[in-house]
Amino acid sequence: MSRIVYVNGAYVPEEEAKVSIFDRAFLFGDGVYEVTAVLGGKFVDFPPHLKRLRRSLNELDMASPLDDAGIEDMHRELMTRNFITDGLIYMQVTRGSAERDFPFPKDIAPTIIAFTQEKDVANSPYAETGVPVVTIPDIRWQRRDIKSTALLAQCIGKEAAKKQGAYEAWMVEDGFVTEGTSSSSFIVTGDNVIITRPLSNAILPGVTRRSILRLAETSDVTVEERNFTVDEAKQASEAFLTSASSFVLPIVEIDGVKIGNGKPGPVATQLRKIYIEEARQS
Repeated sequence: MSRIVYVNGAYVPEEEAKVSIFDRAFLFGDGVYEVTAVLGGKFVDFPPHLKRLRRSLNELDMASPLDDAGIEDMHRELMTRNFITDGLIYMQVTRGSAERDFPFPKDIAPTIIAFTQEKDVANSPYAETGVPVVTIPDIRWQRRDIKSTALLAQCIGKEAAKKQGAYEAWMVEDGFVTEGTSSSSFIVTGDNVIITRPLSNAILPGVTRRSILRLAETSDVTVEERNFTVDEAKQASEAFLTSASSFVLPIVEIDGVKIGNGKPGPVATQLRKIYIEEARQS
């Protein structure tokens, strides 16, 4: 049976889904998106995803065709129609379709699409082995706090990582790690202090990042939000990444240099465990 997707109020088979060639997301990358995990038939961190969506829309002076309740209902309907118990729901809101011109057009209806992806989000084999990352220059624009659909720089970085046999690329600016191409970045010092870059326009306010920092503090683990260098990361006792699609994944290698003993560390492993436990119970 064909996957059912959502397009501007209609639930249709994916083969029948259509968006105008004049949609501004296609012409300019003029859109925002969110990805929500589904675990055991439940949404993970759904309220903060909605809050971040509203912030991104507001920063771009972009309207939404649905209120929060409507977006939640749409997510639940997609989950039901596609029999999703574990996986992801991707949603994209664009400014809409209009004749190609750079200024924001007035009085046009926004476009909203959404679809599901089946994925065993809780049982990634990478959680057991850890993953390697490589570092690359951060070539993105200066409003990375907006979850924009304009992801070409991240695609270039992800492809560079793939060609080097790595899972992810950490982007670097002025000698400091900003974040991964599709994840937030963390290191752990020898005395078990978690370090991650503070929020600003330089990074996306990761929803999973937010939850992990909260869980770390309730677990009596010290958290320090500050910039860190690539060299500092390579000398750390642990490193890990977080994202809605991966939860928490230990990093065991950066640019070919082993982190700690080259195996998933206890801090990342424990945080992944308690994050999944909380998500199942919420």
